[in-house]
Amino acid sequence: MISFAEVQKHNTAKDCWVVIHGRVFNLTPFLSEHPGGSKVIAKEAGTDATAAFDQVHPKDIIDQILPAELCLGPVDPASLPAAAVPAAASGQALAAGGTVAATRADGAMSPHCPPLDAVLNLFDFESIAKTVLTKEAWAYYSSGGDDELTLQENRAAFHRIWLRPRVLVNVKHIDMSTTMLGQRSTLPVYITATALGKLGHPQGEVVLTHAAGTRGVVQMIPTLASCTFDDMINARVPGQPQFYQLYVNSDRKLTERLVRKAEQVGIKGLFITVDAPEIGRREKDMRVKFINSAPDVMDASSVQRSQGAARAISHFIDPSLSWADIPWFRSITTMPIVLKGIQTGEDAVFAFDAGVDGIVVSNHGGRQLDTCRSGIEVLEEVVAALEAHGVWAHGKPLGGRRFEIYLDGGVRRATDIYKAIALGAKGVGLGRPFLYAMATYGQKGVERALDLLRDELEMVMRLMGVTRIEDIKRSSVVTTSLSFHAGTPLRDALANATYEPLGLPAMQVSKSKL
Repeated sequence: MISFAEVQKHNTAKDCWVVIHGRVFNLTPFLSEHPGGSKVIAKEAGTDATAAFDQVHPKDIIDQILPAELCLGPVDPASLPAAAVPAAASGQALAAGGTVAATRADGAMSPHCPPLDAVLNLFDFESIAKTVLTKEAWAYYSSGGDDELTLQENRAAFHRIWLRPRVLVNVKHIDMSTTMLGQRSTLPVYITATALGKLGHPQGEVVLTHAAGTRGVVQMIPTLASCTFDDMINARVPGQPQFYQLYVNSDRKLTERLVRKAEQVGIKGLFITVDAPEIGRREKDMRVKFINSAPDVMDASSVQRSQGAARAISHFIDPSLSWADIPWFRSITTMPIVLKGIQTGEDAVFAFDAGVDGIVVSNHGGRQLDTCRSGIEVLEEVVAALEAHGVWAHGKPLGGRRFEIYLDGGVRRATDIYKAIALGAKGVGLGRPFLYAMATYGQKGVERALDLLRDELEMVMRLMGVTRIEDIKRSSVVTTSLSFHAGTPLRDALANATYEPLGLPAMQVSKSKL
């Protein structure tokens, strides 16, 4: 065993030892290769870095990426200091100001949170999360690409669609259940993949797994989860369906192992992200990463230090991924394959012809290419393109072929869900709202968020004169204003904050002779 006193001697960037989960690692050779930059490791040199590691990494990633020779052996537990356990590793969260919050009966992660039953909509969770999350977590979760115009447009576009309710319909009994890729769901909603859950809650994405299980909806497991894949699989209740979101690794052997493991443990759908050959510039995330970083201990020219959490964790994504790779994916799995990130009608047709089982119309939550259109606007184009291609009619594919359309981005109300289904979506994915609910009230918060959507959707369907999801028709919505973007002007925050208005000529002030 290695004493902690010995570890403390190796406390520089040129000689960097750390303790992680009871093992001592010499990370000196790895500093330059760390995707989050060398500084984030170097500042932990000579310490027990377990808490810092756990906040953003699944436990099993060490054995996946670090050469075995970097592990020097176990640390002597008797030599470790009896330091206070950090909040991120203790099952508690940091409240505003950095204090540790005791968990209340309603699951609140801060004593400043209002009672859970006072939360009436998904926007309430977001407002509370802004005060509970650390600056880094809030910046990562809330940021969009560049000027964040697409981020805003994702929400604004739903306001340009109007409803046509029917009356005198027997709506006593409402059935909101549906199927997604053949899996039953109590709502046409799934918890979409989002990274770094432990930035918001110490238990991370497992909280979402539990809530999805209790409410009968599907969770999509993210590639970049801060929990291990096995953690989320083992947290399932019997019969609980899960999808898997895949970022394709440049190492295709590793990608193949991930896909085969997902199928082996019963994952019901493979969602391949296709809109991220490069990660967008999320400047809110990048800026706070730079501000919060410790004093420089390495070469200041290291780019990764200031690129934010998003770029730090996504360096491995293969930019060569193309349509030519679809047959290879078909050869390694029998799971249904869905392409996540379709943004044009042309690509929807390509996807259909490529033989995949579905698409997600998505712009990555407004986090990639700024000024691209909202998912709900593209959805209308996608359906029209498939109809023109002769493979789609009356809201479904022709010839018995399975091809399902999903949508994510900007969904916050049940009216949004209704509008998406009316325009051709099988279901919708929500990401940020569930992260905010998790960060503020844990599992109970996520369950509350799903219950709110359920209550809203029941009301919307009843007032629209519809009793089943499959009875929601295109004719029940009006989209004549959907592509008219001038109707909902977006705020260019940076330009507005920095613009100096032109001045007027100064008036001459004559001095009084009195």
